[in-house]
Amino acid sequence: MIQAKQNPRYDYLMGIVNLMPDCPGVYRYLDAEGTIIYVGKAKNLKRRVSSYFTKEHESRRTANLVRTIYDLKYIVVNTETDALNLENRMIKAHQPKYNVLLKDGKTYPWICVRNEAFPRVYLTRTLVKDGSNYFGPYTNILVAKTLIELFEQLYKVRTCSLNLQQAMIDKGYKVCLKYHIDKCKGPCIGNVSREAYQEGIEEIKQILRGHTSDLCDTLFAMMMQKSAELKFEEAQQIKERLERIEGYRVKSNIVPSTISDVDVFAYDEEDNSAIISFFHIVQGAIIQSYTIEYKKQIEEPREEVLALGIDELLERFRSDDVLLEGTNDHELIVPFEPSIVPAGYVAFIPKRGDKRKLLELAEKNCRQYRIDQIKQAEKLNPEQRQVRLLSEIQKQLGLPKLPMRIESFDNSNISGTDAVASCIVFTNGKPDKQQYRKFAIQSVVGSDDYASMHEVVMRRYRRVIDEMLPVPDLILADGGIGQMHVIQQALIDLEGQFLQRSMAGEISEERMHEVHELLQIPVGGLVKDGHHRTRQMLFGEPPQAVDVKTGSNLFHLLEHIQDEVHRFAITYHRQKRSKTQVHSELDDVKGIGPKTKKELLVAFKSVKRLREASEEEVAAVVGPAKARLLKEHFQVEKE
Repeated sequence: MIQAKQNPRYDYLMGIVNLMPDCPGVYRYLDAEGTIIYVGKAKNLKRRVSSYFTKEHESRRTANLVRTIYDLKYIVVNTETDALNLENRMIKAHQPKYNVLLKDGKTYPWICVRNEAFPRVYLTRTLVKDGSNYFGPYTNILVAKTLIELFEQLYKVRTCSLNLQQAMIDKGYKVCLKYHIDKCKGPCIGNVSREAYQEGIEEIKQILRGHTSDLCDTLFAMMMQKSAELKFEEAQQIKERLERIEGYRVKSNIVPSTISDVDVFAYDEEDNSAIISFFHIVQGAIIQSYTIEYKKQIEEPREEVLALGIDELLERFRSDDVLLEGTNDHELIVPFEPSIVPAGYVAFIPKRGDKRKLLELAEKNCRQYRIDQIKQAEKLNPEQRQVRLLSEIQKQLGLPKLPMRIESFDNSNISGTDAVASCIVFTNGKPDKQQYRKFAIQSVVGSDDYASMHEVVMRRYRRVIDEMLPVPDLILADGGIGQMHVIQQALIDLEGQFLQRSMAGEISEERMHEVHELLQIPVGGLVKDGHHRTRQMLFGEPPQAVDVKTGSNLFHLLEHIQDEVHRFAITYHRQKRSKTQVHSELDDVKGIGPKTKKELLVAFKSVKRLREASEEEVAAVVGPAKARLLKEHFQVEKE
């Protein structure tokens, strides 16, 4: 049934929809209290809005939205771009419950060129509309500070907040330390004219706008002119300034300087979060960059979210006069076509070359933004990291629930001797050493890893079922396809044993049903390379390699599980082998304990000498009763 028909106001709402025009516009859904719960834009208002009321919606949140709409209002506009702009403003003004919501809590620094008689140049996180020029924002504070230092060294701009109107300068100020160390031109004492000071400020603005190539050409021409006029000292000063700016330009350029006045937008989407990263490129250098995040409340197409982000970021960082510089459309580099391209712009999807590299760099910034978010959240809540890793395993393997309890098995033996196995447990992504278990192989003779694994898995989960212990959400074999199949077969055989008990009346049908459900445990395998390092994870039927990026947190968790189960098995095997190697014939003599054994070996040095000693000599060490036991043992052994 279409969810809209469950809305008691369905007929009223359809009456409005049927009268809506076939033109661009913005529509608003309101609840019973008159609160705006959703704002949307449309190229065709009637077609777009009617789709909410005439279709079945798979998204649960969209279905809930449609069922709770109480009223509908709309505004007609001239173009799609106007609809996008109006939608963006309404979302920010009303913060509707079901819209994508902009998460923008981080404030990046800007470089301000203050609107003053002798302008200051400084960092700020607050934008004030007082006629000053702001450049940025700078996501890397070190870059912004480096630029401020460059301007102080090249142009000796003032850093004080003195009132430098001419009347105040005439009254006289006392110069500061920066003037004495040649880091300020001293405008407070009239040591530099406004015109000369302003020339340096204009060059600073050119650098901040990214027009370093044009500035370098101008400075080179000035240097050559001064040199021709034999003003070599002035020419040298210009040369030094030119070299510093050239050095900055080379470091800041990431693509050829022929790529200019281009905006780059990258998009990354995960679950209900969309991240959009923005670069503005001038003469091959990034002069503006910013990243924003939207929280998707209902199933919004990525093309619409990208269009919303482009509109938001262009509104923030591109002034209207940018579009008046030329007659051509300005280029937007995007990963896919947005639903609406703003007027005066043209979208371009690069497949290769320098523009593709720019897009990949912006996409890298999107991913880094998400990583930074995750790290910050994990810092506030360390348990969140483990839950995220387990969620990733669940998603990768398609498990029915989070693998909060993971058990892993491994065998260890040398040519079939002292064969042992281990079972380790990871709870909530961490080793639970109190739950670790050791197994001495009982029914297998010789070196047969598959038979040993089959025995251990049967013993382990028979006890788990009988004693009603926790059942794992995932079993990982320290091995490949063969080990996985053995574990799966062991679970099937164990269920068969319980079925026989059920048929014999030992357990009820209800309990048998529980056993069947409990033994449906997903099984995976951890494969190692030739250097005994974790290489890949196998899962499924038939087993397939799971795409786990080497070096990722998930890979390290799987590596930890495999290393831990191997370590535990090897340690138990060494302990058992050590006991076998130090076994003495005296251990088989009933009535001779460890203390007596030690006394005898200290006195006679070896069992051979003890066997050759008289009963009286042995009695002198451990007494007549134990001496008689030993002599009887050696006599039986001899016969």
